[in-house]
Amino acid sequence: MRLIGHRGARNEAPENTLGGFQHIIALGLTAVEFDVRLLQDHQLAVIHDDNFLRTSGSDQLVATTLSDQLVHTDNRVGWDHWPHAEPTPLLPNVLKLIQHFEHIEVEVKAVNDEHDAQLMVQQLHHDLAGWHDRVVITSFDLKVLQALQHQQSTFKRGLLVELPLGDAIIAIAKQYGCTHIGLKDIFTTQDLVEKIKFEHLTCSVWTVNNIQRAQQLANWGIDGLITDIPSQMLAANIGECVL
Repeated sequence: MRLIGHRGARNEAPENTLGGFQHIIALGLTAVEFDVRLLQDHQLAVIHDDNFLRTSGSDQLVATTLSDQLVHTDNRVGWDHWPHAEPTPLLPNVLKLIQHFEHIEVEVKAVNDEHDAQLMVQQLHHDLAGWHDRVVITSFDLKVLQALQHQQSTFKRGLLVELPLGDAIIAIAKQYGCTHIGLKDIFTTQDLVEKIKFEHLTCSVWTVNNIQRAQQLANWGIDGLITDIPSQMLAANIGECVL
């Protein structure tokens, strides 16, 4: 089972920041999950929310922000002790830092419409060129998965699920050409994991911050454990840095 840092290491460093990704590099991790959103100039920012309020204190919308304005953000809200500013990074900046990583789950946040989905996929193909063997593009938004299909994307893609859909999860994933499923922890059962594996799909579970639960999931044979506390998982010998 691969140990995957959630937004870097969300409980150990400012999320989705270069400093946070450097933190998990120092831990020895080579797998990460993070989020991307379209900026006004169609560049991809690595950020979870649709605005900067929670992480940077600014109520500016990501969709109305230009890439050259990101330098003025500082994602240290709640991290007063963090030693240096953490501007919201662009996807290419993050990839440059983690170029030695073995596994990257790029979560595409919900888009407004099919047009934005097409723009998102086009920019992903541009920024992720050469990363086909290490990246899985994941999303809850079926518009994004459909756009990947329409553009005949050669990237692996994954369906993210946060509802108790049971066996229907597998059918939906296959409908959109997914080879991977991301499961919310509280809806993950051994039976579902076994059915996913029987269909030759891979699965990651998010967000797991309990050591005992992590060990149970490892015993069930999940492929990836997404956690906010990778240092604690490593200390408890949960998961591996490389699968």
